[in-house]
Amino acid sequence: MSELIRLTAREVVKLLKEGEITPLDLIDASEARISATNPELNSLPTLCLDRAREHAHLLMEGDAAKRGVRGWLGGVPLAVKDLNDVVGVRTTYGSPLFADHIPDGSDIMVETLEANGGIVIGKANTPEFGHGANTFNEVFGKTRNPWNTAMTCGGSSGGSAVSVASGQTWLATGSDLGCSLRTPAAFCSIVGLRPSPGRVARSRTRLPFDNLWVQGPMARNVGDVALMLDAMSGQHPADPISLSSPAQSFLNAVENPVAPARVAFSRDLGGITPVSSEIADICEAAALRFSELGANVEEACPDFSDVREIFHVLRANQFVGDLGEVLHSNRDKVREEVIWNLEKGEKLSAADLANAERARGRLYTRVSAFFEDYDLLMTPATIVEPFDVDIAAIDTVEGHKFENYFDWYTISYAITATSLPALSLPCGFTKAGLPVGLQIVGVPHGEAELLAAAVMMEQLLGISRRLPIDPVSPEKQ
Repeated sequence: MSELIRLTAREVVKLLKEGEITPLDLIDASEARISATNPELNSLPTLCLDRAREHAHLLMEGDAAKRGVRGWLGGVPLAVKDLNDVVGVRTTYGSPLFADHIPDGSDIMVETLEANGGIVIGKANTPEFGHGANTFNEVFGKTRNPWNTAMTCGGSSGGSAVSVASGQTWLATGSDLGCSLRTPAAFCSIVGLRPSPGRVARSRTRLPFDNLWVQGPMARNVGDVALMLDAMSGQHPADPISLSSPAQSFLNAVENPVAPARVAFSRDLGGITPVSSEIADICEAAALRFSELGANVEEACPDFSDVREIFHVLRANQFVGDLGEVLHSNRDKVREEVIWNLEKGEKLSAADLANAERARGRLYTRVSAFFEDYDLLMTPATIVEPFDVDIAAIDTVEGHKFENYFDWYTISYAITATSLPALSLPCGFTKAGLPVGLQIVGVPHGEAELLAAAVMMEQLLGISRRLPIDPVSPEKQ
């Protein structure tokens, strides 16, 4: 059973379909791995093993089994970020306000995954309301990086990233507003995809028309991410911005990849953010390897000079719309940063919002024109390596001091503002042995092309074969 955790999601799906193993075997293997590693990592604080086994029996014995249909996943256990409701399972949103909350229904994404053969085995830790790029909260505490347990795993999908990297699960859900899929993927050396808005349908949200935050897949390699995206995407009438699934599967795109012809790389997106020179050098070396696939690699990027102002306004407005009603009567029960966000948003004027939306429109015009000439844009996924788990956020890089706790991930939220799909791909390690991620950005609604290019780069780099990793404490290094 212990060897099952070392297989890819696609490999275990194949074994499930051939009848070599059952979903119950995978749940047992996952449970054993969680028991062995979670005390050090704290990635999955809430488990629902009885519920998972009940679901497994339905897959094995119910109508779907009789018809020989188990969806894309066939019974693979997965983790769901603790921002997403799972009916009957404790869901806290990382906040003491909801420490004992048991939802009466599931998010559409969860329902879609379960309908396609995914089995929810537990809830993955996240910072309070998913705000912040270090995963800790007052309900469950800190989640630690398996590569070095003294370091952060990033956030806000940190528990999801760690559960995948350490072999507790084969797949996990994440969400991303500013960096929340991409930073933990980079810090844990897994793959995290921020899809286009609408690619994964959402529900049980106060802002159904919002297109800043999205939900997406996290896995140990690109092919497994493509498989999971197939299992979680599709149009749903309850989500007004949801998109239909493409005619060709995302898995087909990675199994039959076409190399990009012309790709762009930028160390710092035109100077909008400082980047650790070691991180930038590792990412640049990886990006240049696209030339081995016949691609022309050039240093270039769109004009992002006003993206910081755009994102600050839209993020603050989104925060008020999403959490304002919850927080007004509970100001003394949440983190100081959460209230700071609320106050920033409430000071906005209609003119502030109008100006930001117009500027975002101009940004998209520039970006779409850029992608008429390039197939991909690559940058570092993060500007630093994983840092001390006791540090809430980075405040200074390369001599530049940030004015707030989230500007250190400008390099990722700049892409959020464009609505383009973006993926963090493991691309190397620092001198200290900590993971580095390459952010690869695709054309509008171009997840298939993005995944195809990423799988070809993954094959060149060979890093995905190093997972799952056993937790490494500083004393073991």
